[in-house]
Amino acid sequence: MGRERIECGRRGEDLTVAYLRESGWEILERNWRCREGEIDIVARDGDTLVVCEVKTRTSERFGTPLAAVTAIKAARLRRLAVAWLVAREARVPAVRVDVVGILLDDPDQPPVRIEHVRGAA
Repeated sequence: MGRERIECGRRGEDLTVAYLRESGWEILERNWRCREGEIDIVARDGDTLVVCEVKTRTSERFGTPLAAVTAIKAARLRRLAVAWLVAREARVPAVRVDVVGILLDDPDQPPVRIEHVRGAA
């Protein structure tokens, strides 16, 4: 993965964390990894634990950022949510998987668009 792509993804995650915090969410963890894969952001929205996938793009030439989350990726995110709960021995009343799509024209400028889909997977 090229440096520019990594930096673009990191910028999208940083923007998402800021957006979620402004919405009153508590960020519990970032870039949690296990054998199954990686969770970009684990957060708390009230009593709900949210596994949040962030997709950042600099153009829509290959589709929107949200379109990058396929049914296979959604299933993986659900498995990752369970793995995180088991690893942390966490008990929560509800779990949700959200996807945030970030569209940037210029990685150093504010985002063109932030789309947040709750319960996407």
